[in-house]
Formats: sequence, C-alpha cells, structure tokens
Amino acid sequence: MLWYNGDYPPSYKSQPKAIRDKVREIANEVLRTTGNEGAVVTTGLKQA
Repeated sequence: MLWYNGDYPPSYKSQPKAIRDKVREIANEVLRTTGNEGAVVTTGLKQA
C-alpha cells in the first residue's frame, strides 16, 4: 500500500514535515520496485 500525506507509521510522526515528505517519496519508490513493505520503514528514514 502506497503512503500518502498523513499516512505514516507512528515512528515517523515525530519527524519534521520535510523529512516525512522525503520519506514518503522514498518509501513509495521502494514499494513500487520491490514490494517489500518490511524494508520500507527502515530504508525510507535512513535515506531521507
């Protein structure tokens, strides 16, 4: 399931808006390419 504005895991809600926006972009790209939802949370925040 792709992420949209406001649709973040609890660990991301404390991040600044700019970081959350970038995480959303990265997470959606990881989901599109790999389909691995488990890697999305850690990969998105690490790369943002």
